[in-house]
Amino acid sequence: MALGEMGLDYFKEYSPAELQRQIFQEQLELAGSLELPVIIHNRDSDEDMRQLMEQYGPGTGVMHCFTSDLAMAEHMVSLGYLISFSGIATFGNATVEATIRGISLDHCMVETDCPFLAPVPKRGRTNEPAFVQYTAQKVAELKGMTLEDVAAVTTANAGRLFNIPA
Repeated sequence: MALGEMGLDYFKEYSPAELQRQIFQEQLELAGSLELPVIIHNRDSDEDMRQLMEQYGPGTGVMHCFTSDLAMAEHMVSLGYLISFSGIATFGNATVEATIRGISLDHCMVETDCPFLAPVPKRGRTNEPAFVQYTAQKVAELKGMTLEDVAAVTTANAGRLFNIPA
């Protein structure tokens, strides 16, 4: 069990940044009081995210659909969070690829972000859970590992985070 998806999204400006920060902080406090991990959304808000997460302190959770740089990933890992990659990893995004290469797989997960962000070769279609294999394959390629090894490690990471028995 976890709380989320919560976080900051400054891309489309559906709500004022100050209101987003206030509500996100309240959600983090609720998760802390319930001792639950969080699923965090961060889009075009790295500086505010970094500041709020430092203020909140170490925790547990996952940075969902991660697209920031390696420095941000390492910072979030230092605070106790996993980094999760979606179909964007297959789009040829240099920042995401560099982050995948640079971060230890022990701190990673893969995801679909259904119904969005279908990975290559399914890009443009409605995403579905079966497509996560393409994201995992891209992670394996970038890490110089087998798909089976990536699947085993990322599945174990998700199991620990969400307290799912092996």
